[in-house]
Amino acid sequence: MATIDYNLHGLAGIRLLNATPADIAIVNRQLGPIQAPLTREPDITIRFVDELPTTQSIRYLGVDDVGFTDDAFLVLRSKHKSRAKVQIPFAQIGRRCDILCERGLTAVPLLIPILNLTVLSRGALPLHASAFTYNGTGVVVTGWAKGGKTEALLAFMARGATYVGDEWVYIGSDGQCMYGIPEPIRVWKWHLDDLPEYYSLLQTGDRLRLGWLQRLINVLDRTFAKRLSRTPPGRLINRVTPILKRQLYVQLPPHEVFGPAACILKGRLDKLIFIGSHETADTTITPITPQEIARRMVFSFEEERKDFYSYYLKFRFAFPEAVNELIEQAEARQLATLERVLAGKEAYAVYHPYPVSIPSLFDVINPLLQPTA
Repeated sequence: MATIDYNLHGLAGIRLLNATPADIAIVNRQLGPIQAPLTREPDITIRFVDELPTTQSIRYLGVDDVGFTDDAFLVLRSKHKSRAKVQIPFAQIGRRCDILCERGLTAVPLLIPILNLTVLSRGALPLHASAFTYNGTGVVVTGWAKGGKTEALLAFMARGATYVGDEWVYIGSDGQCMYGIPEPIRVWKWHLDDLPEYYSLLQTGDRLRLGWLQRLINVLDRTFAKRLSRTPPGRLINRVTPILKRQLYVQLPPHEVFGPAACILKGRLDKLIFIGSHETADTTITPITPQEIARRMVFSFEEERKDFYSYYLKFRFAFPEAVNELIEQAEARQLATLERVLAGKEAYAVYHPYPVSIPSLFDVINPLLQPTA
């Protein structure tokens, strides 16, 4: 059994206690390899046990979703609805938070939103974004989910940028520095079609899976769905095909995609790109104020935290007197932090068709990142 520390660039610290190699592996998959000794007490402690003890019979909310006793709140589902038994003290989130996990998890439930709230409580900013440095300019690309953040990152990484983060980026309380965690990047097949140099990085099994899945989708799209669209088999195919399309991706650790030397995980924040898709065929770029980005992105943060809120409401149902002011006031705190941290940054709005040509994003954004004489 091991004690392992994770250090999020000094913004927050996580400590695993009594962790087996399997326990460490599941946390590594969520946070990436950011193991480093902590110089202070951890903000989040995760203790692993073979069997989570309870002093009373568990009362359930939902069907095998959560449970509670007089003194504990239990999350009973993990990633992909797999079975779990994890005691999470919602009232402590943002302070010293001690999580108790029964072994056998596929992931520690709610770990990223708990980490993000902890960072927020310390005055820094968790932001749903991608970030990179190119030509000496540090860039954060943010916007609503599926808006093109990863695509912009891939466009510049293919041209020699250094990687800071994808999915979640953390900006220091003074707004000067940006940090990332090396969690796996979701790379879709159409990304690979635009950037074929990354195909060689896939394992043989992933290449075969994507190829056969695409062929199956093509058959369903071109043959059965059109000929049988009004029949029960056709209606079934029309329901199944979108599900198959949502599987056309691979998860790749950034250091495997871009190389360890390009994965710096930190940089200076110089410019902001607010990105999204629109119905026209052109890709446009216009100046925008950081205040407008802040006013919009606070709601993206709320959307990303929606599942977490559902668990918090169940916690409040179980313990009506146990209020966490950080969670209750997270929207106002997030907006104030966004406005403070992003103030004065040079910012642009980019809108593009979907799916976007990844090289076209480079062509549109690149002129903003050229070194000045």
